[in-house]
Amino acid sequence: MAPIISPSAPPPAPVQSLPKPPPEPPLPAAETFAIDLPGGAAAGNRADQARPDERAADERALPSNAPVNMALMLPLRSETLGAAADSLRAGFMAAWERDRDNVTVTVIETTDVPQDILSAYASASEREDIIIGPLARSAVAAVAASPLVSKPTIALNYPEGYGSAGAAPLPPKMLAMGLSIEEEARQAAQWAAAEHPGASALILTTSSAWQRRVAAAFAGQWQRLGQPVRMVELNAPNGYLSDPDLVQLRARLAQEPPGLLFSAMGADQTRQLRGALGAPLTTEPTNPVISTADAMPAQPPVPVSSFSALPVYGTSALNPGATLAFAGPELDGVRLLDLPWQVQRDHPAVMVYPHPVQAGTADMERLYALGIDAYRVAREISRHPAGRFHVDGVTGRLTIDFGQGAASFERVEQPAIYKNGVPQAVAR
Repeated sequence: MAPIISPSAPPPAPVQSLPKPPPEPPLPAAETFAIDLPGGAAAGNRADQARPDERAADERALPSNAPVNMALMLPLRSETLGAAADSLRAGFMAAWERDRDNVTVTVIETTDVPQDILSAYASASEREDIIIGPLARSAVAAVAASPLVSKPTIALNYPEGYGSAGAAPLPPKMLAMGLSIEEEARQAAQWAAAEHPGASALILTTSSAWQRRVAAAFAGQWQRLGQPVRMVELNAPNGYLSDPDLVQLRARLAQEPPGLLFSAMGADQTRQLRGALGAPLTTEPTNPVISTADAMPAQPPVPVSSFSALPVYGTSALNPGATLAFAGPELDGVRLLDLPWQVQRDHPAVMVYPHPVQAGTADMERLYALGIDAYRVAREISRHPAGRFHVDGVTGRLTIDFGQGAASFERVEQPAIYKNGVPQAVAR
């Protein structure tokens, strides 16, 4: 059990390195790879053409006699973020238990108050070799804007506006590797463009703030790829899509059919959308046959078409997890991006780590997976403080550049398609 301290407590006594656990089957070494999107060309050189300064994670990260002290700083005392922090902590410690490699982990509990977090961070930086955290966007922004970042720091989220034009860069010793649904939307745009070159896209969203961010991310990437895009915002009183809006949408699709749809919405609303689009459109007969026969049934309307064949793309918001999975076929054929931890259980790294005893929500499971990869990245940086490396992680294929100026991080998530009510991983 790793020690747990509060930022208000006095500095703990030196922690003795725990003995190594019995040998376990080795984790498959990550490999250098070219990042491919489904149907697209490689976005980098092949492994045999890799840059000389690149390496695969764990390739030379052999156990060392030099101990490493890590601080895992999480808002475990926050009412709003406590559960999320606990899921991430559990994943991080599961990875540490499997491969301690002479690493000592100290868990630092904080609230979500920026001043509390800055105080805890300053204290941790005096005695730890590497700091993992904070978790909240505002906390990451507070630490990044302070003069305190002198030790390698792995932030578990992104400050507001990160990556946008004019945003302040992170300190050179800070790497941000949070989960980003906006980045999923951009990758979905690349996937859709590769499968449907030149096609127009219609983005469907509601007025929800997070959906608008997802919609904007897809639209921006789609436009950068030089393809036409339109957006429709649907009303959703009490979370359910408005029937009149769905009727108007069907009429619009009949007049201006797009090449594909992108749903910035969650699973429930997309399921409702697909049900509405799957119903056939009809027209009344232009030349009705009139009969005087008694009880002659009226001639039925002539079916015209439905929109169920339109390709639909989305993000991990379309996967509510096994506990809330839909038994029906409404989402079958829908394409999405998610973590290997959620949709690729036969992934080598996914198979070697324990899953939580009690299954939580899909979002909590994703945070658990983030904790696993955060430890793997922290361990690699602690052994090789400068360089570019790759990790075939449980949250996706990761590419990290650290200790050579501004740090960079990229995650390519796993494509999946709904089949028989369940998202199933497909080849990249």
